[in-house]
Amino acid sequence: MAGSAWAAWEWQANAYGQQLATKEAAHQTERTNLANANSAQILAEQGKRLALEQWLAASDQSHYRALTDETTKQARLRDRLATVDLRLSVQLDAATTDCEGMPATTSSGGVVYRAHRAQLDPAHAQRIIGITGVGDQGLIAQQVCQA
Repeated sequence: MAGSAWAAWEWQANAYGQQLATKEAAHQTERTNLANANSAQILAEQGKRLALEQWLAASDQSHYRALTDETTKQARLRDRLATVDLRLSVQLDAATTDCEGMPATTSSGGVVYRAHRAQLDPAHAQRIIGITGVGDQGLIAQQVCQA
């Protein structure tokens, strides 16, 4: 009887051992599959991040180029105003141009026929160009934010 009990015990231990080994193998396979899925997700996220970083770099580059181009244009305009190579003028209202002390100039290439114009003081023109330059930079920044 002892021999048969021992044999039954061995057989049962062997059967349970095989079941545990099968469950352990299934558990290990499941863990490996989860690790592989996690690695694939991490690689996909890294790819998205790289694409976003490249897009941001290109966007920053175009923003910087637009900003420097605008700054260069503003500097050239300020230089032309400073050297009196360019004068800013304003169109006067026809009702207010009756005073004879106001020098009025007409432009041959203008749209308005016989428009009365007055030239601005160069210092005022410089301030106007400075204000419009700041406004242009703000518009460029807004376009970048919207993009």
